[in-house]
Amino acid sequence: MDKKFTVLVIGMALGITQAVGQAKGKAIAADPEHITYLTSPDPVAYAFQYSPPSTAYLNRFREMYGLDAVVAQETTDLGRARALSLWVHNRLEHDGHKPFKSTDAFAILHAAMLGHPVQCVEYGLVLTTAFNSLGIPARPLYLKAHNVQTKGSAAGHALTEAWLPDLGKWVMVDSQWDIIPLLSNRPLNALELQQALANDEPTLSALTSTDAKSKPYFRWLKQYLFYFDTVMDNRYGVRSARTGLMLVPVGAHKPVLFQRAEAIHNMRYTHSAATFYSSPSGASWLTEGMAGK
Repeated sequence: MDKKFTVLVIGMALGITQAVGQAKGKAIAADPEHITYLTSPDPVAYAFQYSPPSTAYLNRFREMYGLDAVVAQETTDLGRARALSLWVHNRLEHDGHKPFKSTDAFAILHAAMLGHPVQCVEYGLVLTTAFNSLGIPARPLYLKAHNVQTKGSAAGHALTEAWLPDLGKWVMVDSQWDIIPLLSNRPLNALELQQALANDEPTLSALTSTDAKSKPYFRWLKQYLFYFDTVMDNRYGVRSARTGLMLVPVGAHKPVLFQRAEAIHNMRYTHSAATFYSSPSGASWLTEGMAGK
């Protein structure tokens, strides 16, 4: 089937589903203070998987780039997160119009050494790999605007969320900007940031090692804090379907297209914040004292 015709068919089908859900989605988007998610977990748990830092791929990455030395002076997982964010920030150059073909962190960094710029996606992938190589479970996080299906470009942003063991929570880290959001000096995940911005919290700030300005960043990012999705299988050296999980506000439609033409494949959907932000399971190395070494 012709590609343009396929996209047209998808778009027509999308119009039918949007006729039911679009009104609710627009109402939610127009009033972000009333975006809601379920607080109870889904009846059936989703399996999130992570590789231990002893995995050959992660061990090679950690040793090749000297990441033990990068975090050697840090005494907290938040300090390690800040150090890794700066490390990635200083090694990549951003260009939102230059897509990169590989998702491999080694390939991304090699290209960067040759002067090739990358998009936000690559910042997230490299930082995710760096975290996992040090035994801190991490995943790429893809943010999408409420009009992700109809906007022609700039409908999303990508970064990283890491599970910081000593805080027992997921924390958002944007190494493209070198920013970790804080509320009363406590680091936030992306959903918590969305809620803090909606509530206009006066103690919202950012942890950074550069001259990044938090207020312009938050104003820019707010448009993308509507849909959140990530990859469930974050293991390295393992073939998988790369199935994703998307957190969707209650009452909003479930996107099947990105920026009009790109179909969203292998995606599952949930309204449960508890499911999306569940703690890593099966990460035995966290209790073995390996994180941060």
